[in-house]
Amino acid sequence: MYIIFKSGNHRTLMGIWGQRKTFLFIFFYILFVPCQLEACHLVDKIALLEFKQKITFDPSKLFQTWTSTTDCCKSWEGIACDSFGRVVNVSRPGLSSGDDFIIDTSVSGTLSPSLSKLSFLELLDLSNLKDLTGSIPPEYGKLSRLSYLFLDTNKLTGSIPVTFKYLYQLKKLYLSDNTLSGAIPSNIFDGFLSLSELGLSGNQISGPIPSSIGNLLSLTKLDMSHNKFSKSIPESIGKLKNLEYIDLSENQFSGKIPNSIGNLSKLVLMYVNQNQLKGNIPSSISGLSSLIFCRLSENKLSGSIPPSIGNLPKIQRLIFENNKLSGKLPATLGHLATLTDMFFSNNLFTGKIPSTFGNLQSLQTLDLSRNKLSGEIPHQLVKLVRLQTLDLSFNPLGLSRIPNWFQKLKVFRLILAKTGIRGQLPSWLASSSCSTLDLSSNGLTGKLPKWIENMTSLSFLNLSNNAFHSSIPDEFRNLSLLMDLDLHSNKFSGNLRAIFSKNFQDPLGRYNSINLAYNMFKGPLDENSGNEPVMASIVSLSLSHNPLTGHIPISLGNLTSLQEIKLAETGLSGGIPKELGNAKELKTILLSNNDLEGAIPEEVLNLKELEEFDVSENRLSGRIPPHKANIPKSAFLGNHGLCGAPLPPYSKLALGAYKTNGQMLLSFPRWYFVNRVLYKI
Repeated sequence: MYIIFKSGNHRTLMGIWGQRKTFLFIFFYILFVPCQLEACHLVDKIALLEFKQKITFDPSKLFQTWTSTTDCCKSWEGIACDSFGRVVNVSRPGLSSGDDFIIDTSVSGTLSPSLSKLSFLELLDLSNLKDLTGSIPPEYGKLSRLSYLFLDTNKLTGSIPVTFKYLYQLKKLYLSDNTLSGAIPSNIFDGFLSLSELGLSGNQISGPIPSSIGNLLSLTKLDMSHNKFSKSIPESIGKLKNLEYIDLSENQFSGKIPNSIGNLSKLVLMYVNQNQLKGNIPSSISGLSSLIFCRLSENKLSGSIPPSIGNLPKIQRLIFENNKLSGKLPATLGHLATLTDMFFSNNLFTGKIPSTFGNLQSLQTLDLSRNKLSGEIPHQLVKLVRLQTLDLSFNPLGLSRIPNWFQKLKVFRLILAKTGIRGQLPSWLASSSCSTLDLSSNGLTGKLPKWIENMTSLSFLNLSNNAFHSSIPDEFRNLSLLMDLDLHSNKFSGNLRAIFSKNFQDPLGRYNSINLAYNMFKGPLDENSGNEPVMASIVSLSLSHNPLTGHIPISLGNLTSLQEIKLAETGLSGGIPKELGNAKELKTILLSNNDLEGAIPEEVLNLKELEEFDVSENRLSGRIPPHKANIPKSAFLGNHGLCGAPLPPYSKLALGAYKTNGQMLLSFPRWYFVNRVLYKI
């Protein structure tokens, strides 16, 4: 307000000065107190309220503050505005975190097209809301100022809208972990000149990657894994010279790895595993000068590894397993001074292991298993002081014996299955630090030595498919960290007491699996076997094809983690204990070829997880309990007293309690024998 002093028709100087003061006050108020003008723009407010109407269930109350009576710029959670009251950020993700907490929330509903009216929107984050359904509205292509769009980890369906090609300002786009389908529009990448990160993983997107992907010159991260992409990886991908991360794994890509891949000099991580790629690994791979992690496994790659692979100065992990790669391993692999892990198993490599591998001073894992490698193992490997895992199994190495210099290796996992080893276990193993020892499918003989008690680090021991012929020494009890034991297909004898009463170091050392099948172990199973503390966590127990005799211990029903029990052809007698039904996790029960008698307990046959059940060739009788598991007829055959589905509703009993055909059997007053077959009347 100002005061006007009139002198005739003129304002006085005082009035003019008052006007100027008012103007200056308003000017400085606008300049320095802009927040007073941040009242939410009506168009934006209506658009957001229309979006909220599509939210059908909001248990975490993410949108509780969005009300028509409050200012969306000041009072609505997840909303940010510019100085003119226009909404620039909408951020309501289902997973958020602070300095010392993580909040995981969810929302049900669909995406409203009304958000396209937020013409100043720069960030839209509706990720991890879990239950957003329906398609992505094509109207979102109108959000020309949008820089960040996160709609990942929901249940969105349909295809990627063609209109997304108009999102020229987009820097990050994440649509991962939905159920989007269809092909990527061929021209969608034409306008994404600023895009730095693209996440489409975990969908059902099919078809090829458009060659226009080569236009994304700013791209640093590309994740298209876990989809149904097919055809070849486009050659234009080599134009993405800023790319640092690429994941195309678990798709249906075919054809060759493009030669242009060598242009990606900034690439750090590359996953192309679990596809159908064929042909050679291109020699241009040497151009990946920043590469640290390379996974090409589970493809159909063939031919030799190019010698140029020795020119990767930063590589740490090479995973080429499960392909059809062949030829000799290039000696240049020994140049990779930074390499920590080499996984080359299940290929067709031939020849010797290069002696240059002794130069891999950083190597921790060397897995060359399941190839056709032959010849001596180079003693230069003794220089691998950081080696933790050595797996040369299933190669025709013809070792005859484990080289003595192996005792200088400080490996935790030594796997030499089916490598031609013969004779007795070398005594130097007593002082080894092995946690995993697998010498299965060789020609080892003799006794299990007493010094095995000194291998106190053992957690996994596999000596199966050899020719050991001793009892288990009492010293075996001292393997207090052992959790997995496989001695099947040997000639071990004696009782099982030392195995079932082994020491342990809680929480380690309790059994996970025991396989003693196809041996000569004798004596009844201890009634207390299932109560032994070391057995409390066991998942798999196989004692089949041993002359055990005796009864099935009732205590086995106390093994609450047991999923698999195999006691076929063990000479067991007596009944099947109903207490076995207390082992609720059981999926496999094999009791065939024994002398078991009595009825099949319904508590056992109706285990919810039961998938495989076989009691054939016993002396069981009575009606088979009704059950939901799909068990074949063959699983019950050879029990002449059993009847009921899936067997016929009568039994072929050979009881000898009748004298002539057609005479009524007194113990079954409603049944008659005719031609040695019992029929119900």
